[in-house]
Amino acid sequence: MDYTLLAMVVLVAAVALGASANDRRVNRLERRLARMELKLDAIAGHLGVAVADPAQPQLADLPEVRKYLQEGKKIQAIKAYRESTGAGLKDAKDAVERML
Repeated sequence: MDYTLLAMVVLVAAVALGASANDRRVNRLERRLARMELKLDAIAGHLGVAVADPAQPQLADLPEVRKYLQEGKKIQAIKAYRESTGAGLKDAKDAVERML
């Protein structure tokens, strides 16, 4: 039997097992993080603290978008939002509509 082939099979199996173990670890950490976020949201809600989502830029951070919205130019506001944040069309549209 060709030992090179056998060594490659063993190597592929070891990499697959390692990747699988890493995926399980990441999934476990993601679940733990989600539970922590829920708890922090509950604490903030109980204390009456409003927490802005850092992934969502605020209107004050986007003066060009604010200007277009004040002028009633929704499409230009969406374009400006996309250019400023790099968001996709749907995400930009949803964000601009939330700002209205």
